[in-house]
Amino acid sequence: MAASNAPTEPLRRHAVFAALTGSRASLERAAALGDGLGLALWRNRHDDTGYAQPGHHTMSVYLEGGYSTYRRDQPGNTGAPGRLCLLPADHESRWHVGGSQRFLHLYFQPEHLAWHCVRLLDREPRALQLQDLTFAEDPFLFAISRRLAALDWEQPDALMAGNALAHEAVSHLLLRHGTRGAPADWRGGLSGPARRKVRDWIEANPERNPTLGELAAMAGLSEYHFARMFRVSFGMPPHTWILRSRLDRAQRLLANPRLTLQDIAARAGFASASHLNNRFRAAFGATPGVWRAAHDVRNDA
Repeated sequence: MAASNAPTEPLRRHAVFAALTGSRASLERAAALGDGLGLALWRNRHDDTGYAQPGHHTMSVYLEGGYSTYRRDQPGNTGAPGRLCLLPADHESRWHVGGSQRFLHLYFQPEHLAWHCVRLLDREPRALQLQDLTFAEDPFLFAISRRLAALDWEQPDALMAGNALAHEAVSHLLLRHGTRGAPADWRGGLSGPARRKVRDWIEANPERNPTLGELAAMAGLSEYHFARMFRVSFGMPPHTWILRSRLDRAQRLLANPRLTLQDIAARAGFASASHLNNRFRAAFGATPGVWRAAHDVRNDA
């Protein structure tokens, strides 16, 4: 396997990435983009591979070749540049790779899709699921994939741009290739009004550190039942959602050059600039200062 130009260790927990690493596929480069998002650029030829319920979602877009590649249960359906394959977390398939091909993978966790479901569509994550797609046409995602592949993933500003493009791609996947979940599977969860009340309160009070009991009281539930119902309706525990909401606010505030990091930390709900710095770096692989500098570079370009 070819050496990568970016750290690949965070991507090894993605089962699809690990499966290709153990195959004949050659990794050109890979990068972790923060938010649990991962990118990998691959080449492969004359290979056989398979995936069994990877536990994460994968968007695969062919950039070159693929004309002799097919899914074993769909031998008449072959790849080509611009074709999209979408492998949901519960996906299972086996593939035959014919001639040479080059393709981009975007990996993202169910929790990341859940964030977009609630924030973008005001829907519970279980209300929508991604389609299992094989060699679909999607010019928008092909264009995004080409832009992602053209970035220099070693540069912090490129990684910031890649993060934004990846978010765009996930939003598009949800809007264009999401389908309704099976109502028969719906058990528990917060009511729509309770979900919105809690979500809006967290968004409006970033500086507050609510206890589980305080959040549960807003929904009129015991702490035990609220914790379970929150996870169903938001796709993650309350503390994870609160931290993600604060980081999202911090990202937006960093675009304002008049605000100091201490100002941003206070407005986003972090105890100090140091606290913001540590949490931001853990989530995105870069400090707020690097993120801001990259944003300034993109705006000046």
